[in-house]
Amino acid sequence: MRTIPVPDQKGPPPAAMTLREFCAWSRLGKTSAYREVRAGRLRIVKTGAKTLILMSDAEAWLRSLPTAAA
Repeated sequence: MRTIPVPDQKGPPPAAMTLREFCAWSRLGKTSAYREVRAGRLRIVKTGAKTLILMSDAEAWLRSLPTAAA
């Protein structure tokens, strides 16, 4: 799976991302991302006022998407 590109990143990829980072990573808009959360298909976690999406949850969401018919 791809990780979020971070310029000059050193060390392991991030374990979580903000909603804005998730939208860039998944190519979804904010409204569509929150729709996935409300539908129970994407899990978010909170730390104070910050909303985060764990990379493992983002990758599981991506793998759960249906494949397109050819």
